[in-house]
Amino acid sequence: MTDSKRQMHLAVFVVGTGNHSAGWRHEGAFDSNCSWPVLESIAKTAERGKFDLFFVSDGLTSDADDQPSFATRFEPTTLLGAVSMVTKKVGLGATVSTSFGEPFHVARAFASLDHLSGGRAAWNVVTTTNEKAALNFSKQPIPHDDRYEIAEEFVDVVRGLWGCWEEGTIVKNRETGEYIDKTRFHRLDHKGRFFSVRGPANIQRSPQGQPVIIHAGGSPPGQELAARVADVVFSVVAEPDSAKRAYDELKLRVARHGRNPDDVKILAGVMPIVGRTDAEAKAQLDRLQGWISDTTAVPLVSQRLGHDISGYPLDGPIPEFPATERGQTFSKTLLEHARRHNMTLRDIYNLIAAAHGHWVICGTAERIADTLEEWFLERRADGYIVMPPFFPGPFDDFVDLVVPELQKRGLFRKDYSGTTLLEHLGIRR
Repeated sequence: MTDSKRQMHLAVFVVGTGNHSAGWRHEGAFDSNCSWPVLESIAKTAERGKFDLFFVSDGLTSDADDQPSFATRFEPTTLLGAVSMVTKKVGLGATVSTSFGEPFHVARAFASLDHLSGGRAAWNVVTTTNEKAALNFSKQPIPHDDRYEIAEEFVDVVRGLWGCWEEGTIVKNRETGEYIDKTRFHRLDHKGRFFSVRGPANIQRSPQGQPVIIHAGGSPPGQELAARVADVVFSVVAEPDSAKRAYDELKLRVARHGRNPDDVKILAGVMPIVGRTDAEAKAQLDRLQGWISDTTAVPLVSQRLGHDISGYPLDGPIPEFPATERGQTFSKTLLEHARRHNMTLRDIYNLIAAAHGHWVICGTAERIADTLEEWFLERRADGYIVMPPFFPGPFDDFVDLVVPELQKRGLFRKDYSGTTLLEHLGIRR
């Protein structure tokens, strides 16, 4: 029986050329991640589907071997400022790294976006794992543990800057001439290991008070950061048992930080491929996979695993790779899954090319809804970050076929009940 008080949450992972590395080659597919008409269209479809969140990832490098949307893309907060003007309800999430930026800039950017959008902004907190990124910022690569120590302090400073303006600080008293209530207006005066920030931010309190925070950390430091500050957690899981274990462990961590576990929404990344029949959906996946070659897949797998696999036999067993300073959680999760199922490196690159290594499900709308419902009711996830293989077709199919099925079952909203992202998520500050 459906829990009538608990509703599924949906976000779309926006990659203009499609989440499948070859998705842009499909007839009718969008073929650019640097096109305003493409991104505007996806945002409007997300809002038509009553999605909680339009979510844009980011990176700080470009390489000719990258997935096309990673080689060229808009700066995300700039993009979402534009998207805020052509949408009214859908949340707007942008990735900004804590490794090569300044907290003041981030606090100001997301407070601005929250004002422009009427309370729909979300910051996806990431640390930068790509060593090449440091070369774009006159810096050296940052060791893994240091990245998270920086991130912890960075987030605290951003939240502190947002908090410098209390509710009701702006009074606008025309009779007395008082514009700002100085008793509600504070300096931050933060002095830490990595940052020294006086404050306050030079933008007033935003509609949500503080924008929503997203994090995907799966390593122990990342889990602690997520449990302490995140409102939404992007979960990298593909199997029921591991998903349930990760879900329960994170909710316990949240409670240990004195927070309500229900106020942290865990969303599993999933690539749904919808067909009128199961066979039609499988044929579409097979066609996409048929465009994958060793030349395109090997660099992609090497990048995602943090190891150069070009010297290993693709049809041999998975090697024992040493620890890496790159992002460790994704690599560990994928390698454990591969060894458990006796997969080869070729099997791994098929997974990564399809959905960056995330969960792929294909079938009819009813079959996909069945699976999403099962995971939701078993509390393996509070919802999903939908990763269409390409746009617009498969995303339209999900919105027009799967969403109504979820609505019919009472699992997903039929319309927005509020205007802010926090209201969509059912979170109270």
